[in-house]
Amino acid sequence: MNLTNYVRQVSSEDFGKEFRHEAVWNTRLRSTGGRFFPKDGHLDFNFKIYERFGLETFRKIVRHELCHYHLYFEKKGYRHRDQDFKNLLKKVDGLRYAPGFDDRSTVLIYQCQQCHMFYFRKKQINPKRYCCGKCQGKLKFIRKQ
Repeated sequence: MNLTNYVRQVSSEDFGKEFRHEAVWNTRLRSTGGRFFPKDGHLDFNFKIYERFGLETFRKIVRHELCHYHLYFEKKGYRHRDQDFKNLLKKVDGLRYAPGFDDRSTVLIYQCQQCHMFYFRKKQINPKRYCCGKCQGKLKFIRKQ
């Protein structure tokens, strides 16, 4: 799919306005569906959203970013907190927030060697540096869950 042409199509169909800049995939985006850059007018989109949630959800994210785009160039309130943005987003049925997905959903389990208390962490810790908060015993990595 040519992303820029797709964004131009959505802009003309849903907004009745022309999209004159470039749209690109950004593989570094993690928690957002897309970004608008007022400095040069281009749009970045998260390919993982398109891949995981499909074209219908992705189209709503494109609408969201196009709301920023068109309002900025019309010199209206283009930020999330502005009433112009909220009204236009509702009118074109865009998504307010990107659908959530967490790639780091694994839980690391550590256990104290003395009192056998369990510690559940999202991030890895160094058992040589940290100790049990209850008895100051040594921690041991058990497993990922």
